[in-house]
Amino acid sequence: MSARWHDLPDAQAAKRPGARALVDTTGADWSWSDLKAASEDLAQTLTRAGVTRGDRVLILAENCNAAVASLYACSRLGAAAIPINARQTGAEVDRVIAHATPAAILATTAVSPDAAAHAARLGATPVEGRFGALQMTRRTSDPEGDGDVAVVLYTTGTTGTPKGVMLTHENLIFGGTASATLRAMTADDLIYGVLPITHVFGLASIVTAATVAGARIRFEPRFSAARLYAALTEGVTLLSAVPQMHALLMDYTSGQGFDRLPGGTLRYVSSGAAPLDPTWKRKAEGFYGVALQNGYGMTETTAGVSITQSALGDPDTSTGPALPGVEIRIDETVPGGGDGAGEVVVRGPNIMKGYFRNTEATLAALSPDGWLRTGDLGRIDGQGRLHILGRSKELIIHGGFNVYPPEVEAALNDHSQVIQSAVIGRMEGGDEKVLAFVQVAEGCDLTEEALRAFVADRLAGYKRPARIVLATSLPAAPTGKILKHRLLEAFADRLR
Repeated sequence: MSARWHDLPDAQAAKRPGARALVDTTGADWSWSDLKAASEDLAQTLTRAGVTRGDRVLILAENCNAAVASLYACSRLGAAAIPINARQTGAEVDRVIAHATPAAILATTAVSPDAAAHAARLGATPVEGRFGALQMTRRTSDPEGDGDVAVVLYTTGTTGTPKGVMLTHENLIFGGTASATLRAMTADDLIYGVLPITHVFGLASIVTAATVAGARIRFEPRFSAARLYAALTEGVTLLSAVPQMHALLMDYTSGQGFDRLPGGTLRYVSSGAAPLDPTWKRKAEGFYGVALQNGYGMTETTAGVSITQSALGDPDTSTGPALPGVEIRIDETVPGGGDGAGEVVVRGPNIMKGYFRNTEATLAALSPDGWLRTGDLGRIDGQGRLHILGRSKELIIHGGFNVYPPEVEAALNDHSQVIQSAVIGRMEGGDEKVLAFVQVAEGCDLTEEALRAFVADRLAGYKRPARIVLATSLPAAPTGKILKHRLLEAFADRLR
């Protein structure tokens, strides 16, 4: 039998049974042997509940040790785990349940009030074991497939309609191994685990990668700048976060009287979910004192496609070259393509099996010879590095010119008072107008006019936003990724 996802923690338990593996906010501090025992215990609990090979198990979770035990317990049974962030609404969760028809539902109620609310609504009851305290409800077993799918991740999607991405054991092992190798993870690393493990970045590049390397994870169910600040002075060596988290940490640190992170053991920092711009990259590197790495990936590629390995001060803002074993090509025939730009198309052992119960979408995304159409526009430079220009569906054609939202966002993000921004197009009078939505801190005195003047010498006239909406928050997924499809609705009253 080929390698299975749970073989990774089992290998660590065999080699280093007493070494520390996971710690969370409940006080649970597990060794590798503890993690193995916890996932075995939960696998037995699920078996008694009727879960069998080919079934699906929905896991309503926020980051904690028990959530990881749940994932590996499913792997042991040959069942597919469906991790769902517990902060999703009841309607969102119910849509996934109706589509996925799970044989059981688990909820990490010890760390998540939202998981507890879902558990109560769904009629779950407490179960306890070496995995800690969870709540579970049984449903009808409905096996499908041969057990090669390890997880089904329901994506947020640019349209708001989620699709279940099927990732195999091979996908996760490849993705985790590549991530651990390129980040030079070792058993001495302490990784800050605040990116939700219910999403592919936290799942593959944090949990699976750390397990490959034998590194320890310090879990946080929700982001707090104060707790991250403390962790970075208490031994954390690796931090992966989204721009908003970095910006809030910098603001908190400034409030403590420092213009850069004091002391600490941090050796690796990365930023995801948004393109880098040179000014912001220099600011972050000055703050952390280490190089800021960038990468590109998506749920359908088990997180990783390309990643940088830049030195401190390197001006490169690409997403780096392809991971070893991964192929990238550019299809210039799509709208917005030409002159080296086009849709990013990817092939390799990181590519999903397909979309669960959605043959039409699978056939549209995957070619017979394994190439995945990402829907993202990009180009490859002379050094073989990938540059992402934006989503092909988000390309704005204003006055006959192509406007790539990341370029406009980068100009806006250069302003010192801007945390992050999102740019979209909207048809008005037969032309597509550029609209910008900008997140600033509470009490910020930045005005639309001042920001418009700021970007005037950074952007050609046709790229400048027709409207700039300033707000203290933007609609976002639990990962911090801005949900662009919700912007017009969220700010409808300010766009009249």
